[in-house]
Amino acid sequence: MHGKTVLITGGNSGIGVIAARTLAAQGAQVVLACRDSDKTQAALAAINSAGGPAAANLPVDLASLASVRALAAAFEAQYPRLDVLVNNAGTFPTRQQRTEDGFEMQFGVNHLAHFLLTNLLLERLQASAPVRVVTVTSTLHKKGKLDFDSFRGAGKYNAQAAYNQSKLANVLFALELAERLRGTGVTSNCLHPGAVATDITRDLPWLVRQAIGLLFISPEKGARTTIMLSSDPALDGVTGAYYDQCKPADCSPLAADAELRARLWEASLQMTGLAGA
Repeated sequence: MHGKTVLITGGNSGIGVIAARTLAAQGAQVVLACRDSDKTQAALAAINSAGGPAAANLPVDLASLASVRALAAAFEAQYPRLDVLVNNAGTFPTRQQRTEDGFEMQFGVNHLAHFLLTNLLLERLQASAPVRVVTVTSTLHKKGKLDFDSFRGAGKYNAQAAYNQSKLANVLFALELAERLRGTGVTSNCLHPGAVATDITRDLPWLVRQAIGLLFISPEKGARTTIMLSSDPALDGVTGAYYDQCKPADCSPLAADAELRARLWEASLQMTGLAGA
């Protein structure tokens, strides 16, 4: 990874910080996209302890499309190339919340923010090719369904259903991106890291979080697939694939629905203000 620049959202905890630290140790210039916080500063210290180029953070609030736009502009102003974009950050609020722009929080952060960021950085990615876009999803996307009427919130909120929907959106986006960019040198793949005990469970009851800590795998194990898709030379040119804990796997049959992928893409362009841009 020497000479390569990696941008990773949510790289200040969980599998994100492990992946960031490992890629930095491999020689990458790692740039985090996280809130500016004590946790982020601690993550930078941990990443930089591995050696390699000094990591940095570009502050962002993924619940604000304006903040995502500012992040993309800041990155382009400071870094001449982008070799790996890792769409890693995620949220799982147990009660319905909305983003600054009025979208259901899980759909807005987990999907729309990353859709916008990737598209804003697309020219930089293509100019840096061959490059990789890696999107973290979940096996729970297989239980997801897209309800286009729920993107701005639902009268009856089900946190798990909203999460499943956002993770399905991740898969549909990653595979549609792969199709649209075939032949450009930009690859797009997505992954299920395994059932990982991470900070995404912070809003769950204490007893549930303790059980998760006992039953789920560690962030170190969970980060392996992200690291592999970001850096393994054997995957040069591989695109449009879904991996489950480092192994190629089948994703939801809905992912093969080209019409559904295109509909989500067009709706996302409208919701992020990219339509006609």
